[in-house]
Amino acid sequence: MAFEGLSDRLEATFKSLRAKGSLTESDVRAAMREVRMALLEADVNYKVAKDFTNSVTEKAIGEKVMESLTPSQMVIKIVREELVELMGGTNARLAYANHPPTVVLMCGLQGSGKTTHCAKLALMLKKENHRPLLVACDVYRPAAIKQLQVVGEQAGVPVFEMGQGNPVEISEAAIAEAKIKGYDYVIIDTAGRLHVDEELMNELKNIKSAVKPHEILLVVDAMTGQDAVNVATSFDEALGIDGLILTKLDGDTRGGAALSARAVTGKPIKFVGTGEKLDNLDVFHPDRMASRILGMGDVLSLIEKAEQTLDMKKAEELEKKLMQNKFDLNDLLDQFRSLRKMGSIQDMLGMIPGLGSKAKNLDVDEKEFDRMQAIILSMTPKERAKPDIINASRKIRIAKGCGQSVEDVNGLLNRYRQMQKLFRQMNGKPGKRHRKSRMRMPNGIDMSQFGM
Repeated sequence: MAFEGLSDRLEATFKSLRAKGSLTESDVRAAMREVRMALLEADVNYKVAKDFTNSVTEKAIGEKVMESLTPSQMVIKIVREELVELMGGTNARLAYANHPPTVVLMCGLQGSGKTTHCAKLALMLKKENHRPLLVACDVYRPAAIKQLQVVGEQAGVPVFEMGQGNPVEISEAAIAEAKIKGYDYVIIDTAGRLHVDEELMNELKNIKSAVKPHEILLVVDAMTGQDAVNVATSFDEALGIDGLILTKLDGDTRGGAALSARAVTGKPIKFVGTGEKLDNLDVFHPDRMASRILGMGDVLSLIEKAEQTLDMKKAEELEKKLMQNKFDLNDLLDQFRSLRKMGSIQDMLGMIPGLGSKAKNLDVDEKEFDRMQAIILSMTPKERAKPDIINASRKIRIAKGCGQSVEDVNGLLNRYRQMQKLFRQMNGKPGKRHRKSRMRMPNGIDMSQFGM
């Protein structure tokens, strides 16, 4: 995951600061040297890293900090505030035209994930009750139009295309179509190149001049590190971009692009791609990212993921079943499915305050959930509703049906019974105690029963 190396280095640096009862100016300067080295190793632009540590040092050696009761915590607070400011301060919103449609021009080099992220953005807008239209203006790359049609179909968003025509004319025709049919966002997928060249820029300038987009977003690959910032600078100078979409931030990237892009280009990161699925696109929140880098967790993002994934009606039904001790294996299966929809368990653990970068060291077998789902799915509807009827012969049949062992079936049933016992104990004292217990995980289940 991005920033792992940086988080570990910063955590070690701040641990040494916390060990000191009081701080001297030399302590602060030594710590900032470590921070600067950590930033450089994370592929942060040298000038950005230098300016950042100089700013922190200047504020950290002030009288209020040095004489405070907890100087180390004050220094960490300053580092967090400076990180937030470095990445833009607040999340930058997508433009919305007073007179729709809002035209979004997507640009970037080949291989950055531009076409896929057009569909990701369209799906995000669709979930917010907008009516987006995708436009195929990459008329040079083989199968580019077909690729947009495929991802557009997956997102449930229409694609406007005119074959291998003129990109400027295609863009103009798409906007006219959007006005007639009531689409409020037009997302134009433009051609990319292997590198920045004059031909590419001229075509983008022509499209920009013709359709006057409300938003120009540059898609850059975070895995390319410092080169991503160089690409952003080139596009901004030639085209005047409004913001960035960083892709592959879930991969083994050091994160320098996310920390440098805003400072070098002056343009905000608006979205980040966090996976291959179409719903793996997040609004970029500098404050939340800073907290995650410093190992402070990101509870707000965790809650948002839960709210987007969970069915509130089902959650209310589950609450009633828990209160009445009627929780069965069908309900447990629903909870597993909801949890898996939220994404990687490891990533969610990393959002919990106190775990942060430590989450990667936890032994989490994410496939265990899939195995438990397979066991439940091998049962008959009657067995799921009344697990007590599952005898030895039924266990053998269930195990064969899902390719697991009888011991695995027993393990799932034992965990289920432990959960039933826990719920009965909670229901013995309803009210505050019950409501508090439901806060353990967004899906309402105490995952410690499953070794989590």
